[in-house]
Amino acid sequence: MYSEADLESAIASGALSADAANALRDHVSSLRAAPAVDEEHFRLITGFNDIFVSIAGILVMVGLGWSGGSVAPFLGAALVAAAAWGMAEYFTRQRRMALPSILFLLAFVGAAAAMVITGMGEEALSNATDTTKSLIFAGAAAFAGGAAVLHWRRFKVPVTVAAGAAALVGMAFSLVIAAFPALEDHLNPLIFFAGLGVFALAMRWDMSDRDRKTRRSDVAFWLHLLAAPMIVHPAFMLLGTATGDNAVGNGLLVLAIYVALAAVALLVDRRAIMVSSLAYVLVAIGGLFKELGAISLNVAITALIIGGSLLMLSAFWHSLRARIVALAPGGVAAMVPPVNRIATA
Repeated sequence: MYSEADLESAIASGALSADAANALRDHVSSLRAAPAVDEEHFRLITGFNDIFVSIAGILVMVGLGWSGGSVAPFLGAALVAAAAWGMAEYFTRQRRMALPSILFLLAFVGAAAAMVITGMGEEALSNATDTTKSLIFAGAAAFAGGAAVLHWRRFKVPVTVAAGAAALVGMAFSLVIAAFPALEDHLNPLIFFAGLGVFALAMRWDMSDRDRKTRRSDVAFWLHLLAAPMIVHPAFMLLGTATGDNAVGNGLLVLAIYVALAAVALLVDRRAIMVSSLAYVLVAIGGLFKELGAISLNVAITALIIGGSLLMLSAFWHSLRARIVALAPGGVAAMVPPVNRIATA
C-alpha cells in the first residue's frame, strides 16, 4: 500500500512524474466509484511490521522510563524522550513507518512535558499553590509545544502539528486559570472556542491542499480529529445531555444539532466531527425510545438506526456532498475540497 506521502516523495525524487501520479490517483478513484478527495486518506499502518516495531518501541520506552524513574522521575522522562527521538531517526526518517512514527512523536512530546513537571520535584509540587501549579503546567505545555516544533522540523510527521496545537491550548488554559481561578468551573465555553480555533487552523491546512494530494492534508486530518471533541463535547454538555436528561425535547434538539454537524462534515469533507458526536446521539435516541416505551429494545433499535444511517451516508457521501457544496456561497465553496464527478460504467 502506498500513501499520498509516498507518491509525493516519488514525484520529488523523479521516480514518478506528476502526470503519472495523478493518473494513478484517478484510476484508483474510478475503481472505488468515489473521488480520491472524498476518501479522506491518512496513513496509520503500512503492514504488520508497523505493529511489531510499535510494540517493541513501547517496551523499550517503558523499560527505560521505569528504570530511570527508579533513580529520579526526571531521568526516566528524559530517557523516554531520548529513546523516542533516537528510534524516530531510523523508523521515521529512514523507514517512514506510520504507526511507530506517531507513537514516537507522542512519547517525545509527552516526555518533554513530564520532564518539566518531574523536574520541579514532588515536594515542591505538593506544597505549591493552585496558581503556581497552573503556571507549572503552562510551562510544561509550552516545553511540549517546543518539542513538537523541533520534531516537526526534523521528521515532518503529520500528527505533530496537532500535538503542538494541543500543547498550545493546554498552555493557554493553564495561564487563564492561573490568572482567573474562578474560570475553572466554567471551562466548557473556553474549550468550545478553543476548538473553533483549532478547526480554523485545520481548515487553513485543508485550503492549502484542496485536492488532498500532499502531506498538508494529513496534517489537517489530525487537526480536525483534535478540534472535533473540543467543539462537540462542550456544546452537548451545555445542553445538559451528559447529565442523563433524556426528555423528548432534548433528544430532538440533539438530533437537530447532529444533522447540522453532518452538514458541516459534508461541506468540509471531514468525518471526525460526526464520530465525536456519536455518543451523545446514541444517548439521545435511546432516551427517545425509552420515553416511547421501547425500554427492552431501545439499545438495539438505536444501534440499528444510527449504524444504518451512517452506512447510508457513507454510500451516498459524494452525491450528498455535491448538493451541500452547491448550496454553499461561492466564497465558502472555493475554500473546501472540490466536488469531482466520477464516470461510472
